[in-house]
Amino acid sequence: MTRSGPYDPALQDERERALRLAAAEAVAAEAAALAMKLRPPPGGPQGGTKGVQDYVTEADGAVEQFLAERLGALFPDDGFLGEENGRRSDEARHSGYVWVVDPIDGTSNYARGRERWCISIGLMHHDEPVAGVVNAPALGEIYTGRRGHGAFLNGRPLTASPVTDPTTAIVEMGWSPKVTRQTYTGKIDAFMALGVMPRTCGSGTLALCDVASGRQDAYLEMVINLWDVAAALVFLGEAGAIASPFLRDGGLTGGALLFAAAPGVARSLANAAGIALD
Repeated sequence: MTRSGPYDPALQDERERALRLAAAEAVAAEAAALAMKLRPPPGGPQGGTKGVQDYVTEADGAVEQFLAERLGALFPDDGFLGEENGRRSDEARHSGYVWVVDPIDGTSNYARGRERWCISIGLMHHDEPVAGVVNAPALGEIYTGRRGHGAFLNGRPLTASPVTDPTTAIVEMGWSPKVTRQTYTGKIDAFMALGVMPRTCGSGTLALCDVASGRQDAYLEMVINLWDVAAALVFLGEAGAIASPFLRDGGLTGGALLFAAAPGVARSLANAAGIALD
């Protein structure tokens, strides 16, 4: 007779997370194929806007519906939160898990047939990010990660940049009409005083992935939402990057500031811009 041993809730959590991550990778690949099929050709923007510089296309709704249906069928006891249609279930019904998805992050790029956009699937367990997948099909890149088990780009481990001199740092910033021009110019001036020239590329999720992979050294967005960062927060932590307390500062219930950076420049850049890391 085989003895199974005592029940270990921590081990069970690890099994549940590994199972969900594998499923999310497969579902993200299917969603990526759908998004590529619906992708507009290069040129003027397709679709419409939800607000100032806030684009939305047919694919945003179609991909989110697909994700909600597929993940709901696979894990009916899990909650779901999407950018386009909000929360489908108020809580994780029995499991404690919630899927947090952005069907198309970087819609302004997607709407013009550009390549820098992605599908983000984050997994939260009792309000903590524990796993995630970011699939950027037009770039041929897939990020995956599970808390305590590393983060990867196309199977290769992610490590934050080793840069320690802030004057050599590559810094990206995201924009929001909810933030005043004066606030932005203040942050830009602070970075430029260090010799940094901030840039923006249109996808907050991929910008955070770039910090995790060491492609750039920091990213700042004054107001960013949970669906943009739920997966990327896992990658950042596993890659050794430093992030401001987004969840503590209101990120679970609404938009909040997020600053993420390589450990060697995080403190100096944050201090220059007046950002609290603790």
